[in-house]
Amino acid sequence: MLPQQYSEMTDQQARQLCQQLRVQMIQTVSKTGGHLAASLGVVEILVAVHRVFDLDVDRLVFDVGHQCYAHKLLTGRGSAMNTLRKFGGLSGFPKPHESRADAFIAGHASNSVSVALGMARARTVNKEDYSVLALIGDGALTGGLAFEGLADAGSSGEPLIVILNDNGMSITKSVGGVAAHLSRQRLKPQYLHLKKLYRSVTGKNAVGQAVYKVTHRAKKMVKDAILGYSMFEDMGFTYLGPVDGHDVSYLTRMLRYAKELNCPVLLHVKTVKGKGYTPAERQPDQFHGVGPFDVEKGLAVSKAGGANFSSVFGESMCQLAEEKPELVAITAAMRLGTGLDEFARRYPQRFFDVGIAEGHAVAMTGGLAKQGALPVFAVYSTFLQRGYDMLIHDMALQNLHGILAVDRAGLVGEDGETHHGVFDVGFLSTVPGMQILCPASFAELRAMLRHAVCEMTGPVAIRYPRGGEGQWTQVAGVDGTTVIQEGTDVTLVAYGTMVDQVLQAAQLLEQRGHSVAVVKLNSIRPLDMDPIRRLCEQTGRLIVAEECNDSGCVGRTIISELALAGVPVKAALVNLGDQFVPQGSVAQLREMTGIDGAGICQKAMEVIANG
Repeated sequence: MLPQQYSEMTDQQARQLCQQLRVQMIQTVSKTGGHLAASLGVVEILVAVHRVFDLDVDRLVFDVGHQCYAHKLLTGRGSAMNTLRKFGGLSGFPKPHESRADAFIAGHASNSVSVALGMARARTVNKEDYSVLALIGDGALTGGLAFEGLADAGSSGEPLIVILNDNGMSITKSVGGVAAHLSRQRLKPQYLHLKKLYRSVTGKNAVGQAVYKVTHRAKKMVKDAILGYSMFEDMGFTYLGPVDGHDVSYLTRMLRYAKELNCPVLLHVKTVKGKGYTPAERQPDQFHGVGPFDVEKGLAVSKAGGANFSSVFGESMCQLAEEKPELVAITAAMRLGTGLDEFARRYPQRFFDVGIAEGHAVAMTGGLAKQGALPVFAVYSTFLQRGYDMLIHDMALQNLHGILAVDRAGLVGEDGETHHGVFDVGFLSTVPGMQILCPASFAELRAMLRHAVCEMTGPVAIRYPRGGEGQWTQVAGVDGTTVIQEGTDVTLVAYGTMVDQVLQAAQLLEQRGHSVAVVKLNSIRPLDMDPIRRLCEQTGRLIVAEECNDSGCVGRTIISELALAGVPVKAALVNLGDQFVPQGSVAQLREMTGIDGAGICQKAMEVIANG
C-alpha cells in the first residue's frame, strides 16, 4: 500500500496493517537488533497518524526517535529494513536524508515540543498550510526541556498536536470512566459542529468574546471539580484523553478531531510497551534495546561474553559503598545501562534515578557534594552534553567533589551520530578545575574510581567506553602519564582503549624496522607533559591518537605545550576530524576514520617519510 492510500483504508484494513507491521518489525529486529519494545507500543498511533496526515507535507516530530520503526515501514523503507542500524544502512532513528517524511533528527529526549513549535511558528510566518505534530513519551516528560516547550506551545495559540504516549508513568490523575465518556462525546459530529459554530459566533465581536471567556471558565471549573487538575489545560492546551492507544479506529477519529480544533491540542494516549510480542510485554526493559534474538523463545541468539566496563563500574561501586556510607549513586534513566542495577538493589536509599534530566542530575550532584555526601553520577557521554552549564555553575565554581562516571565514551556503534560519545573530551576540558581520568582496562577503572572517591577532591570525570577491554589489561597508574615503551624514531600517544590501537600500530611499525615510543595518558586533565616532552626531544616525531572530534582534542593541547616549550617536533593528529560519524560497528568506524592500528601506522609512516 502506498502512503497516499492510508487515508482510504477501512478500520479493518488498518487493524490488519498494524498486525503486519508488528510481524515485520519483530522479524527484522530479531536479526539486526534494535529498539523493539518502544516501536511495538506505538504501531496504532503511527498508523492513525498516517491515515489522517500527509507526512510528506505535514510534520511529525519524534521525541528520542527509537520508536520510529513502523513509521519507516509506512514510508516505503520496508525493503531496506534488513540494513537497520548497519554501516551504510537505515538508521534506527528518524533521519531526513532517508525520507521527506522524517521531519527532524531525533536521538535525545524532551526536545520534540520545542522543535514542533518552531515548525508551527515558521508555518505562520511563511503563511503556509500544513499540520505539525509532536510524539512524546511519558519518560521524556521527566526532562525539563519538555515542559519549557509545553508551556510556550500551550500559550502560543499555534495549531499543533502533541501526542503524549503514556506507557507507564502516571502523568495525570486517573480519571476513569467520566473522562472516557467525555472523550466519546467530543467525537460526535454534532458536538464538533456545535463547538465550531459556538466559537465562530462568540469570536465575532468583543461581547461574544467576553461571553466565551465566562462560559469557558465556568465549564473549566465544573470539569476540574469532577475530573481533577489538568496541568496541560492550565498551560493552554485543549486536553483529549486518556485514549486507548491500541484502538486504531478510535485514535484515527481523535486525530481528525484534534486537527479540526485548529489550536494547541494534547492527546493523551495510553499504550503498552512491547505490545503484540509477549516476551517484550513481559520484559519491556530487556527489549528496549536488544541484540539479535530467537523469535519463538524470546531469547538472545548469543549472550555477550564476560564483563564490560559498565558492569565493572557497577561492581566497584558496590564494593566502595560498603566502605563509604556517604557514597551515593545517581543516574538519568540508565540504571541498567550504566551497571547500577545491583547498587540500586543493595542500597536503595543511596540510589537516585532522576529520569531523563541530566542537567538536574549534575546540579543535584553539586548539592549532594556541598552537604557532605560522596556523589557519583553515572551518565552516557552523549547525554552529559546536556548538563554542561551545571558542570560549570553547580560543581566547578565551588570546586565540589562530585564524580562523573562517563560511560559510552568514544564510538558506540550502531546508534550512530546522536549517540557517539566524542565531544566530552572537548567540553570537559574547558571547565576550570575539572580532572579527567581515562582507564584503558577493567583494573584501571577499578583503581581510578577508588582513587577518585577516596583520595581526590574537586570535580572528577572518569571516561570509559562501551564494551570490554582489549590488549591492555594492566594498571599503568591512577593519574599522570606512563611510558609503556621507549623508542627513537616516533612517539605514539593515546589514552583510554585507544592504547590498544596504538600498541597495534607500534607492532606494525616495528615490523617495518622503526623504533617506536608509546605513551599512555592516564589523566588528560591535568596533563603531565614531562614524559612526552622528553620523548619528543628524542624522536622528533609525534602522533597523538584519539577517539574524539578534532576540536578540543588533547593532541592540540600537547602540540601547543611543546611549541611553547620550544621543542621542535613533526606532529600529526589521528582523530575523528570535524564531522559527525555515522552508524556501524566500532571496528568499521575506526577503519573508516583511520583511527585503528593500521590507520595510525600509516599516518606515522607519512610523518617518518617526511623527515
